[in-house]
Amino acid sequence: MKKLTTPEKILRAAHKLFDREGADAVSMRRVAEAVGITPMAIYRHFPNREALLKRLSDDSFNTAAHAWEAHATQPDTLKRLLALLEPYLDYALEHPHLFDHAFSVRRDDARRFPEDFRARQSPTLNVVADAIAEGMRLGVLKQDDPWDVAMSLWAHAHGLVVLYRAGRFGDDETRFRKFYFESLGRLIDGIKA
Repeated sequence: MKKLTTPEKILRAAHKLFDREGADAVSMRRVAEAVGITPMAIYRHFPNREALLKRLSDDSFNTAAHAWEAHATQPDTLKRLLALLEPYLDYALEHPHLFDHAFSVRRDDARRFPEDFRARQSPTLNVVADAIAEGMRLGVLKQDDPWDVAMSLWAHAHGLVVLYRAGRFGDDETRFRKFYFESLGRLIDGIKA
């Protein structure tokens, strides 16, 4: 097993704190304690706390993007769209603090719709927009703007997740997952050609 570098140890410790307790828990002091270094040593690798949090967010987006790409191989466009939105749900429920920071908290460095997305700066939504564009080319989906449709699907999925996490669906995750996919299926039925 490869020995971790100091920046890798810092990121791993910060990620654990973030995942367990949220962004407020990620202080240079607590990360340094977890790694076994001084807080000032972190600044050799990350200029400030915001840079460390941004790196954690970027890494989370990339991890989510790889999960979405793994679901992009489904040949049936309609099934692929549903499959692509499954890792989003999984990520939201398994990593609620990281999910909130990535998708629900206002950040100056967050991507903005439509310009950043149309410029393909979203490693996650690119996969969904590409599947929608392909479905439109194949005549499976109605002709429309693929980015607008992708954002509509994402907004729907996000809204359901936020409502579930706010207790609006009760605590039965299995029932919520069933509703989530049925609801997205209804939305996708509405964009079929």
